[in-house]
Parts: sequence; C-alpha cells; structure tokens
Amino acid sequence: MTVHFIGAGPGAADLITVRGQRLIAAAPVCLYAGSLVPPELLEWCPPGCRVVDTADLNLDEIIAELVAAHEAGHDVARLHSGDPSVFSAVAEQMRRLDAAGVPYDVVPGVPAFAAAAASLHREFTVPGVAQTVILTRTAERATAMPPGEDLPTLSASRATMVLHLSVHRIEAVAAELIPSYGADCPVAVVARASRTDELIVRGTLADIAPLVKEAGIRRTAIIVVGAALTASQFPDSHLYSTNRCRTDPHA
Repeated sequence: MTVHFIGAGPGAADLITVRGQRLIAAAPVCLYAGSLVPPELLEWCPPGCRVVDTADLNLDEIIAELVAAHEAGHDVARLHSGDPSVFSAVAEQMRRLDAAGVPYDVVPGVPAFAAAAASLHREFTVPGVAQTVILTRTAERATAMPPGEDLPTLSASRATMVLHLSVHRIEAVAAELIPSYGADCPVAVVARASRTDELIVRGTLADIAPLVKEAGIRRTAIIVVGAALTASQFPDSHLYSTNRCRTDPHA
C-alpha cells in the first residue's frame, strides 16, 4: 500500500490534478483537513471508503490512522490544501512514516499563491521589475522563524513577497515592510482564493491594514507585496524577443 500525499488545491474543487483525482477515486481510505479541503473532492471517494476528517486530530492520531491503513493493506489518499511543498505540515508526517516503514508518495497541487496571482490577473515575476518571489509567513502564534528569515531582512531585496498565515497581523506586517518597500508600495490581499466567496482587497502598505480590517478578513488569505502588482511599463520578456538567436533551445 502507499500513502498518497495529495495537493488538493487552493479551494476550488476543480483545481486538482488528474493524478490526484484518480488516486482519490481508487483509495479505500481518505484523510482530509476538513477546515481547508473542499468537501466536493470527497465525492470522488469510492463506495465504502473510510473518510476521516483530520481537523481535530493531533499528529499522533493522524499517523495512527495511516499506519493502521498500511497494516490493513489499504492505499490512503491524504489530502492537503494547496501544494504539499509549502506550509503543508507534510514533512513531520513523512518523517514519522519513514520511521514506521510506511511507503508514501507526493502529488503536487495548485498552491494558494498561484491561485491568488490568477485572481489578480498579475504575473509576480515581471521583466525589469521583479524576478524573485519570496514565500514566507510571520511567527506570531506559530513555529518560530529561523534566524535571518524575519521580514526586515527578507524585504531588503524588494522582491515580490507573498505572505501566508499572516493576515491576522496585517498592521504589524505593513509596519515591518515599509522601511524597505516604501509606504506607497502596492499590496493585495486575496482571501479564499479561487473559491466562490473569494475576496480581494487592494491598497498600499500605508493603507492596507484598515482596508483589510474593514473587509473582515482574518484568516485563509494571502498577502502579496511588490511593484509587480501594478507594473505597466516594462520590457517584453527575452523569451519572445525578435533579436535573440533563432537557435535558442528554449524557443
């Protein structure tokens, strides 16, 4: 048997890979985070599937479910919101499964920041404006950030910054970023990206905090900061340049 860690996407039920959908449809056991994973995905579970909402389970209880399925010879569809590579809490589960000798694989999903970019109709890497994207969060009420990953340090590059799990302290975030980005730097907050109740708030570092509070956004939101959000005057990408060598292997 295999535990399949599946990226369930940012919220819209149809933003899941074909591979992920097929694995859900074939697995006799499905574990999902009920507070984040769209319940519509459970419609793909086969008849008789053991479906477990892990929202109220601790790590030991989750691992016990996975080990029990392994001992019974059952594949498991383990659904995580977004993509497992970022802020998914998959690493500690894989470490426990390694120790228990339980095999697993990982199926990528659409990350929340990509869904936010799509909703904003923006590319986060704009030629001549921003070619780096920083994915980060803040540490309040969460695991401490490693040395050198505080916002003032990360913001020195003025790259496009995407913050997860931080909208509840938007005022502090703005204050920490203003020294590097400037008070007039554009900001967008996308709540529940890709869902039917999606909400977008745009502003600058100077005024985004009151706008977000007025909108009632407190969780399940992405904060995007950087000049790429409003850039309109920039050179075309070299990818489509008429001056580049026609033998370019990336053409």
